[in-house]
Amino acid sequence: MNYSSKIYVAGHRGLVGGAIVRCLKEKGYENIVTRTHKELDLLNQAAVNEFFAAEKPDYVFLAAAHVGGIGANSTYPADFIYQNMVIGFNVVEAARKNGVKKLMNLGSTCIYPKMAEQPIKEESLLTGPLEPTNDAYALAKISVIKLCSAYNKQFGTNFLSVMPTNLYGLGDNYELQGSHVFPAIIRKFHEAKESGQDVVHLWGDGSPLREFLFAGDLADAVVYLMENKDAADLHTPTGDFVNVGTGKECTIKELAQTVRDVVYADVAASGRTCKMEWDPSKPNGTPRKLCDVTRLSALGWKSKVGLREGVQIAYDDFLHGEVRK
Repeated sequence: MNYSSKIYVAGHRGLVGGAIVRCLKEKGYENIVTRTHKELDLLNQAAVNEFFAAEKPDYVFLAAAHVGGIGANSTYPADFIYQNMVIGFNVVEAARKNGVKKLMNLGSTCIYPKMAEQPIKEESLLTGPLEPTNDAYALAKISVIKLCSAYNKQFGTNFLSVMPTNLYGLGDNYELQGSHVFPAIIRKFHEAKESGQDVVHLWGDGSPLREFLFAGDLADAVVYLMENKDAADLHTPTGDFVNVGTGKECTIKELAQTVRDVVYADVAASGRTCKMEWDPSKPNGTPRKLCDVTRLSALGWKSKVGLREGVQIAYDDFLHGEVRK
């Protein structure tokens, strides 16, 4: 990419898309194209085709998706499989037909089998059953990965995919019924502090191990790959993609303790805090999910933002940004 290249970021209002737009602007890219959902419905194939034919973007970041936490995935599986598959297929096909030079497809590590060997290597894809609580979303994301690889093979396109681990950052979704674990925990502790609650109720038993990546780091990684690598550099027997993560993990209980420490830091001197009460009747999800980032490191990129620093940035954004719902 050069600084005047026309770059379309699909999903620019989301956690990932917003981080990508900020990263591109910080690096000096001047010709960034975006559309809101109202301006362009990515579920509408004809509208997507018309947009690509009119705008002719040189590069595409496909960060648009229908996302949610365990509760939303379990309750609305049809929405998750249909919308994510259609969005991905419409954008990838339009990119192919209109000669896009390079496309970056944003996936998720939920594509991997529930009991995949840890840390999870890219070659683990499709080697076992998926986690039932998000298999609909995972199947849609797997389909788009495979579509990109198939197009590269059949049509000579240069479509890359990345599999980010659990993400958090600026502009996250804090709506308790639809958000992921990280923003949900931030909101619960904040509301407990504001209301003087003694206890915060959390899903599961706190034992699952998770890896968390700051969305700004992910944006830096995908821009780096678009600038320096091709699909062939990411190729594995299961597709043209690479994991993006920190290579570090913590339990959900440790995450909650870190969030509590950050949220209560300004009143800690007075002794104010709250207890955590876990509800084991709620699903834990996959017991452990840690990315193997060996290939990404070999490609020349490593994460920069640590968990405590990232929690502080996210909480400051929650307090001062227009992100609470």
